[in-house]
Amino acid sequence: MLRLLSIEFYKLRFNKASKILTLIYFGLLTSIALLITLKIDLGPIQLNIAEQGIFEFPYIWHFNTYVAAGFKFFLLLVIVSMVANEYANKTLKQNLIDGLSKQEYILSKFYMVTAMSLASTVFVFIVSLILGLNYSSEISLALILSDLDYFVAYFVKLLSYFSFGLFLGVLIKRSAFAIGGMIVWYISEKIIGAVLYSNFSEKTSEFITSILPLNSSEALIPSPFLRMETLKTISSQMGTEFGNDYSVPIFNVFVSFCWALIFAYGAFLLIKKRDL
Repeated sequence: MLRLLSIEFYKLRFNKASKILTLIYFGLLTSIALLITLKIDLGPIQLNIAEQGIFEFPYIWHFNTYVAAGFKFFLLLVIVSMVANEYANKTLKQNLIDGLSKQEYILSKFYMVTAMSLASTVFVFIVSLILGLNYSSEISLALILSDLDYFVAYFVKLLSYFSFGLFLGVLIKRSAFAIGGMIVWYISEKIIGAVLYSNFSEKTSEFITSILPLNSSEALIPSPFLRMETLKTISSQMGTEFGNDYSVPIFNVFVSFCWALIFAYGAFLLIKKRDL
């Protein structure tokens, strides 16, 4: 595994565009800390983000993983472009000539996807821990250890998403078209959901849409914004109650992880059957 990973990191090291996108991605993750200075003025409604408890343990785990997941597109570009460059620069064929098997080639890509997902998860955890220790009004080991399952969900979310990108990169061979394919699939899932809800029962429609790759990944981390104190106060004054289930859906974790394995294996089958 280490040998295959070292090959991928070597390629990344000499790919200028990938390095820039990776630095932008981790820079954006670090910028989450700038939210403490954000203030929203909507006339009668004024929000000081820092006063909404978003940096309090354990809420910070939920909030930061949700926000950080929004930046995953930048790493997706890195993964897809690296796969596309293998075809454009003929390095895939050269790797196979040099003795790398097709299985090892896909494993190296999947290991890279896993490493990127894990590195992002660890990075977000460290940033969140530092912010939480500095801005939490109450700090205890019990609070810090609460709700850490959001990081499991975050890791699986990235792994599934990047594995899909790996599969599309191998399938289409061109980064721009692979990204376009991801967007088309996202829209298709929304259309499928609308058709299902129009023709089937709500329970059946929810189950089918929940097992689609991007939908299952998207549902891993529920929106944390309704947990903000100001929104809770507004809802209570309006006599409405927002849903209060913010737990990580275990079913979606399982489904998304399965999709990650399916996409990786699908990429292997494509490479195996092609005449390279």
